[in-house]
Amino acid sequence: MISDWLRGQTQGMVETVASLLNKLGLTPNALTLLGLLMMFGTALVLAQGRFIVGGLLLGAVSMFDALDGGLARMTNRVTIFGAFLDSTTDRIAEAAIYGGLIYWYMSQNMPQEMLLAYAAIVGSLMVSYTRARAEGVGIDCKVGWFTRFERLAVLGLGLLTGWMLPALFILALLSNVTAIQRILHVYQRAT
Repeated sequence: MISDWLRGQTQGMVETVASLLNKLGLTPNALTLLGLLMMFGTALVLAQGRFIVGGLLLGAVSMFDALDGGLARMTNRVTIFGAFLDSTTDRIAEAAIYGGLIYWYMSQNMPQEMLLAYAAIVGSLMVSYTRARAEGVGIDCKVGWFTRFERLAVLGLGLLTGWMLPALFILALLSNVTAIQRILHVYQRAT
């Protein structure tokens, strides 16, 4: 997956910034919650139709999102609750981002974009849910084309280029396809 490769490429930078944040006294869970607040701010910018600013913020906040895990590993504070909190806030953040877009599209009477944004968030949540549920029954489930990194990359590109309709179509289609891939993967493993 692209996200695994990218994680390997940026590990040194994440460790350097995480070290700085540790010196400031921030905890991994505090960083997770701070990242969520920044995503809410990004969603508010998108709800105003300021897509380029929103795209830049989305990119910056998404990079910031990697720091909580890096700080947890560096300070030996990796906990079950921290992993749970991180995953949960990631879902809330994604829903907020799409909520901002849906709000804007409703205010502009753009039903096609609104429905695609809705389909994209449903697919996104299902990608995460299928993995969590599979792992809950003891099946590893990281398969599929459209993980969180790919979804955020396509959304960010759409926001920055103004090509939101194609980006939303890709997000709606491929996030739901990924959820189906995971369902099929679990079916094959469980039968």
